[in-house]
Amino acid sequence: MRKFSTEADRERVKALYKFEAEARLQGHKLIAGVDEAGRGSLVGAVMVAAVILPEDLYLERLDDSKKLSAKVREVLFEQICAAAISYSCVAVDIEEIDTLNIYRATLEGMKRAVASLDVQPDFVLTDAMKVDFGDAIQSRSIIHGDALSASIAAASIIAKVTRDRLADEWALAYPEYGFEHNRGYGTKAHLNAIAEHGACPIHRRSFEPVKSLLAK
Repeated sequence: MRKFSTEADRERVKALYKFEAEARLQGHKLIAGVDEAGRGSLVGAVMVAAVILPEDLYLERLDDSKKLSAKVREVLFEQICAAAISYSCVAVDIEEIDTLNIYRATLEGMKRAVASLDVQPDFVLTDAMKVDFGDAIQSRSIIHGDALSASIAAASIIAKVTRDRLADEWALAYPEYGFEHNRGYGTKAHLNAIAEHGACPIHRRSFEPVKSLLAK
């Protein structure tokens, strides 16, 4: 196992502020990162977070939430909430997802997450999705932004931890689906549970195989 180096980690995290630094060179002062968690899940809300970090804030091990252990995510979650200039996390519920489709619903969630910030940014970095935040806010979409931008990485952690905590509640309410393990994603065990028990109230009706199951 590679030994952890604080010095190397500081350099790595410093490099994650590249896109924020470019925005500041263009005259922007408050840069938010936006990301979601749960877009590909078969159940529950998508959680969308927006975070404005202080310039060049060092958060140890800051990275795309998918690359981190649950324990490290929890530590970073608390640090981000304590240090951020502003942060928000909003839920895009099942009804909205099933009505609009997952892509459009996530776009709306990103707009709401930014609008929910206590301090409004003048620039927003998003993970892959191009979003119109209005005339007062410029934005830039970055492919794999959660691994390349400190602000988007922070938002990914807020969204992921918040949704995982919800999934733990779902697991207690619907223990037959194993949500504490699969977080609502279509694992073999989860699909087998749907086949055996049918859909539960928090399954997304517009997602397969739930849609076909309900059509029978």
